[in-house]
Amino acid sequence: MYPRNLNRPIAHIIHLIDNSNCKYGGNNRESAGYFGGMEPRRVGVEEELLLVDPDDGRALAVSSKVLRRAVVHGQQPDGEGLCGEFTRQQIETNTRPCTSLEELGSELRRWRRTAAQAAQFSGAQVAALATSPLPVAPSVTPLARYWAIIDKFGPVADRQLTCACHVHVEVGSDEEGVAVLDRIGGWLPTLLALSGNSPFWKGQDTGYASFRSRLQQRWPCAGPTEPFGSAENYHATVQTMIESGVLLDEGMIYFNARLSHNYPTVEVRVADVCLHSDDAVLVAGLTRALVETAA
Repeated sequence: MYPRNLNRPIAHIIHLIDNSNCKYGGNNRESAGYFGGMEPRRVGVEEELLLVDPDDGRALAVSSKVLRRAVVHGQQPDGEGLCGEFTRQQIETNTRPCTSLEELGSELRRWRRTAAQAAQFSGAQVAALATSPLPVAPSVTPLARYWAIIDKFGPVADRQLTCACHVHVEVGSDEEGVAVLDRIGGWLPTLLALSGNSPFWKGQDTGYASFRSRLQQRWPCAGPTEPFGSAENYHATVQTMIESGVLLDEGMIYFNARLSHNYPTVEVRVADVCLHSDDAVLVAGLTRALVETAA
């Protein structure tokens, strides 16, 4: 069953999560939590969106045109908010780090709206779908790193066109982050089930709520992980994977959850991009609650 029926009570659920005991406090949450008056952990979201033909829904390889439109017409400063992705048929939005879920919802809607406007002027529309319902031949964005991935991983990479929702929650250190990773793994399938938004692949109903999650398993660096035990072991594992050729670089850590290599955050990557922005806020709120509980 697809979780679309959750849409009606989501605003109420988000309110409950946003006003819950999801605060800083490390191992002393009782004394330094909600009633301690400290700020909640900041949370941010990356969403990957399809670019499609407004008439027939086919995926369109127009991301560079959409990005130029957004920059030239002042919809975003260069390099902020919107960016390209692995294929030219998709675009990524990035929110600012937010303290409240209400603020995060506004950010998500803002960047979805900006992406939609830029796409419209480029002859396309954005679609918050984790896979294309129609057959598509992915067109890789012409960057050296992406071509290196294609050369190394062949058909695993050149057939890649999936859209995810990545949630970043700030942590105080790599040690805290790895402790979180080791404790939240059992809950990540629930986040995937809540976000499932990719039942179709190549024009057929796959029977899966999230066929994207099946496609991700083709990568040798994707999926769940065993407990690392320490930040030292986490980084040693990543380094071994790079040296052995399993990873091209740290950006290819496609674990269900990882330490971000760009920000002081835990990045939970398991969810499909959600059809509705309120669903994405719910996923982000639950993710922050998981991180706080596990820290």
